[in-house]
Amino acid sequence: MNYYHTKKTALPFDQAVTKTKEELSKEGFGILTEIDVKDVMKKKIGAEYENYVILGACNPNFAHPALQISKEIGLLLPCNVLVYEESGEVYVSTIMPTVAMSVADVDGLSEIAQEVEGKLTRAVDNATA
Repeated sequence: MNYYHTKKTALPFDQAVTKTKEELSKEGFGILTEIDVKDVMKKKIGAEYENYVILGACNPNFAHPALQISKEIGLLLPCNVLVYEESGEVYVSTIMPTVAMSVADVDGLSEIAQEVEGKLTRAVDNATA
Protein backbone atom coordinates (compact mmCIF):
# COMPACT_ATOMS: atom_id res chain seq x y z
CA MET A 1 0.00 0.00 0.00
CA ASN A 2 1.59 3.29 -1.11
CA TYR A 3 1.44 6.19 1.28
CA TYR A 4 1.76 8.64 -1.61
CA HIS A 5 0.39 9.45 -5.07
CA THR A 6 3.00 10.81 -7.50
CA LYS A 7 2.82 11.98 -11.09
CA LYS A 8 5.49 13.31 -13.44
CA THR A 9 4.83 16.58 -15.24
CA ALA A 10 6.28 18.17 -18.36
CA LEU A 11 6.12 21.60 -16.70
CA PRO A 12 9.28 23.31 -15.50
CA PHE A 13 9.68 23.25 -11.72
CA ASP A 14 8.49 26.81 -10.95
CA GLN A 15 5.45 26.44 -13.19
CA ALA A 16 4.66 23.07 -11.58
CA VAL A 17 4.65 24.71 -8.14
CA THR A 18 2.30 27.44 -9.35
CA LYS A 19 -0.01 24.99 -11.14
CA THR A 20 -0.10 22.69 -8.10
CA LYS A 21 -1.14 25.57 -5.84
CA GLU A 22 -3.86 26.55 -8.32
CA GLU A 23 -5.23 23.01 -8.51
CA LEU A 24 -5.19 22.64 -4.72
CA SER A 25 -7.10 25.90 -4.44
CA LYS A 26 -9.73 24.60 -6.87
CA GLU A 27 -10.23 21.66 -4.50
CA GLY A 28 -10.67 23.98 -1.50
CA PHE A 29 -7.15 23.78 -0.06
CA GLY A 30 -5.13 26.71 1.19
CA ILE A 31 -1.37 26.58 1.61
CA LEU A 32 -0.50 26.99 5.30
CA THR A 33 3.21 26.32 4.90
CA GLU A 34 5.69 26.32 2.05
CA ILE A 35 9.14 24.90 2.68
CA ASP A 36 11.87 25.32 0.07
CA VAL A 37 14.00 22.31 1.02
CA LYS A 38 16.76 23.23 -1.45
CA ASP A 39 17.13 26.63 0.23
CA VAL A 40 16.94 25.21 3.76
CA MET A 41 19.61 22.58 3.06
CA LYS A 42 21.92 25.20 1.59
CA LYS A 43 21.45 27.68 4.43
CA LYS A 44 21.48 25.21 7.33
CA ILE A 45 24.15 22.68 6.36
CA GLY A 46 25.69 23.96 3.11
CA ALA A 47 24.34 20.98 1.16
CA GLU A 48 23.37 21.15 -2.49
CA TYR A 49 19.95 19.70 -3.20
CA GLU A 50 17.66 19.59 -6.22
CA ASN A 51 14.50 21.71 -6.36
CA TYR A 52 12.12 20.40 -3.69
CA VAL A 53 9.16 22.24 -2.16
CA ILE A 54 6.84 20.95 0.55
CA LEU A 55 3.38 22.54 0.54
CA GLY A 56 1.32 22.16 3.71
CA ALA A 57 -2.22 22.09 2.31
CA CYS A 58 -5.36 22.43 4.42
CA ASN A 59 -9.01 22.27 3.51
CA PRO A 60 -10.85 23.74 6.51
CA ASN A 61 -14.12 22.08 5.51
CA PHE A 62 -12.49 18.75 6.33
CA ALA A 63 -9.95 19.79 8.97
CA HIS A 64 -12.65 21.26 11.22
CA PRO A 65 -14.76 18.10 11.55
CA ALA A 66 -11.63 15.96 11.87
CA LEU A 67 -10.41 18.13 14.74
CA GLN A 68 -13.87 17.91 16.34
CA ILE A 69 -13.49 14.13 16.34
CA SER A 70 -9.92 14.11 17.65
CA LYS A 71 -7.74 17.02 18.74
CA GLU A 72 -4.66 14.83 18.25
CA ILE A 73 -5.45 14.40 14.54
CA GLY A 74 -3.75 17.78 14.20
CA LEU A 75 -0.49 15.83 14.49
CA LEU A 76 -1.20 14.53 10.99
CA LEU A 77 -2.20 17.92 9.55
CA PRO A 78 -1.74 19.70 7.22
CA CYS A 79 -1.62 17.36 4.25
CA ASN A 80 1.78 17.54 2.58
CA VAL A 81 2.09 17.96 -1.15
CA LEU A 82 5.51 17.88 -2.80
CA VAL A 83 6.84 19.38 -6.00
CA TYR A 84 10.35 18.17 -6.69
CA GLU A 85 12.93 17.70 -9.38
CA GLU A 86 14.96 14.53 -9.80
CA SER A 87 17.49 14.05 -12.59
CA GLY A 88 15.88 16.83 -14.61
CA GLU A 89 12.32 15.44 -14.28
CA VAL A 90 9.63 17.25 -12.26
CA TYR A 91 7.15 15.40 -10.05
CA VAL A 92 4.12 16.31 -7.93
CA SER A 93 3.26 14.06 -5.02
CA THR A 94 0.73 13.95 -2.20
CA ILE A 95 0.28 12.01 0.98
CA MET A 96 -2.55 9.48 0.90
CA PRO A 97 -4.72 10.53 3.86
CA THR A 98 -6.39 7.11 4.10
CA VAL A 99 -3.00 5.57 4.84
CA ALA A 100 -1.80 8.37 7.12
CA MET A 101 -5.04 8.46 9.11
CA SER A 102 -5.11 4.68 9.45
CA VAL A 103 -2.76 5.03 12.43
CA ALA A 104 -5.59 6.81 14.25
CA ASP A 105 -8.23 4.19 14.96
CA VAL A 106 -10.99 6.74 15.60
CA ASP A 107 -14.56 6.46 14.32
CA GLY A 108 -15.42 8.93 11.60
CA LEU A 109 -11.91 9.80 10.44
CA SER A 110 -11.67 7.26 7.63
CA GLU A 111 -14.63 8.81 5.80
CA ILE A 112 -13.05 12.26 5.99
CA ALA A 113 -9.69 10.86 4.86
CA GLN A 114 -11.32 9.24 1.81
CA GLU A 115 -12.91 12.50 0.71
CA VAL A 116 -9.70 14.49 1.24
CA GLU A 117 -7.68 11.86 -0.62
CA GLY A 118 -9.95 12.15 -3.65
CA LYS A 119 -9.46 15.91 -3.71
CA LEU A 120 -5.68 15.70 -3.27
CA THR A 121 -5.16 13.05 -5.93
CA ARG A 122 -7.39 14.99 -8.33
CA ALA A 123 -5.31 18.13 -7.69
CA VAL A 124 -2.08 16.23 -8.41
CA ASP A 125 -3.52 14.64 -11.53
CA ASN A 126 -4.76 18.00 -12.83
CA ALA A 127 -1.52 19.78 -11.96
CA THR A 128 0.45 17.27 -14.02
CA ALA A 129 -1.95 16.88 -16.96
